Amino acid sequence: MELTRRTFLGGAAALAAVPALAACGGGTGGGSERLRAAFPGGGSRESLDPHVVPQFVDQVRARATFDTLTGWSQDMTAEPRLAESVEPDAAGTRWRIRLRDTRWHDGRPLTADDVLFTFRRIADPATTASAASLFTRVDLTASRAAGPREVEVVLTAPDFTFPLWLGAPGSEIVAAGTTGFATPVGTGPFRFVSFTPGGPTVYTRNDAYWDGAPPAPGLELTPIDEEQARLGALLSGQVAYAHDLRPASARQVEAQGGRATLLTAPQSTTQFLNLRVDRPPFADPRVREAVRLGIDREALVRVVLLDTGQVGADLFGGPDLEYYPAGATAAPRDVGRARALLREAGAEGLAFELQTSGSDPNFQPAATLVAEQLREIGLAPTPRVLDAPTYFTTVRTSGVASFTRTGALPIPDFIGRRRLSSADNSNYTGYRSAEVDRLYAQAVANPDESARGADLTRIQTLLRDESGALVWGLSDWNVGVAAGVTGIEAAKPNSHLWGRFDKAAAG
Repeated sequence: MELTRRTFLGGAAALAAVPALAACGGGTGGGSERLRAAFPGGGSRESLDPHVVPQFVDQVRARATFDTLTGWSQDMTAEPRLAESVEPDAAGTRWRIRLRDTRWHDGRPLTADDVLFTFRRIADPATTASAASLFTRVDLTASRAAGPREVEVVLTAPDFTFPLWLGAPGSEIVAAGTTGFATPVGTGPFRFVSFTPGGPTVYTRNDAYWDGAPPAPGLELTPIDEEQARLGALLSGQVAYAHDLRPASARQVEAQGGRATLLTAPQSTTQFLNLRVDRPPFADPRVREAVRLGIDREALVRVVLLDTGQVGADLFGGPDLEYYPAGATAAPRDVGRARALLREAGAEGLAFELQTSGSDPNFQPAATLVAEQLREIGLAPTPRVLDAPTYFTTVRTSGVASFTRTGALPIPDFIGRRRLSSADNSNYTGYRSAEVDRLYAQAVANPDESARGADLTRIQTLLRDESGALVWGLSDWNVGVAAGVTGIEAAKPNSHLWGRFDKAAAG
């Protein structure tokens, strides 16, 4: 895969008018006002480190100040950002990255040494970087600066999907020698002003930004944890952008009469019911299959998502993503077959907890409805609400069934980080497969796109049948934007157009 301005920026130009969020300072707004956006905060867990971005608000902070080498388009392919080109050798083990001519906020030029320093920092276990697992194939000793603005990256194994990893959340380039982020200096569209843990983060415009100075003079990220409170702040004019609105709130925005606009990116998040395959009772494939046939996906989409999504086919992502299997369909509900499988497994009346939390507004209603559906096939599940701040850590290590949601990602990223035997802690089912590992290594090492796609399709079939990660729905991504705010269109979370303010302005 060769990534150059010629081959990839054509798609970027078509999407150039799709930044994903904005806000205004003081309500009605004007071209001279600071933009204000409302996000759930992280309290004492918040950080300005662009390589440690476990929450959406952390990612937005990183994007405001820094840039990545590539970015992810709406179909989750790679497009140039700080990299003008990314070119492999014939074997796919040596990549040349040509940097654009840009400068840090303090006036220094961006150099190859900055990129190499960043890779080392991300790979360092002490950093606990969100994207660390993506950079394990980089040979940090052999990689070198081939000129002030050219980097030769050496991989320990062939990987023709390498340009994707350069655009992952948490892969922002930082200046060589950076030792902390109390006052971060980046190449991004905004310059850091102030940060209060649990409070607002304030930025001012970078007039020298390589992609053009933002229209607004500054921005403010305002923490509002409760979704209804974010909606209220939007409709009352306190903020001009409200992050992540559930379907009921989306309907309120549509009905409120012109004070705000709903922006929807269809099928942008994947809703999972995760069953632990490494422990009873779901180590038994018959019990897993009974659950798969026992849930009513159409009812879940209708009741939980208010028909603002699509039924899931137990596959991550959706048909608009590169490498998604063509023609994939959901398993129809079959109560009789599910009951027979439970009898065969001796699991009738089996009691277990469905772990859920308020970390996503759809989790608890989904758990309630799934519990009802599974009781109809002879199981005895009980929803249990866990603390939101520690929920994802808890469900990775305890329990047998849980609900999670994943925003849009390139399918090779989802497979590589979440389902391999070497997967990071985003593996919620304990699934391990030597065959998946083998097929994945074969896929990324193949320069032929069609052969790579065939291997990745086979992997997704294995994940659907074996991993215990049941996709019940593909939910729309909803945000609210105040009337008078321009330069904003819908964008999928994790795409490079999401979480950016540099084209937005309050009218």
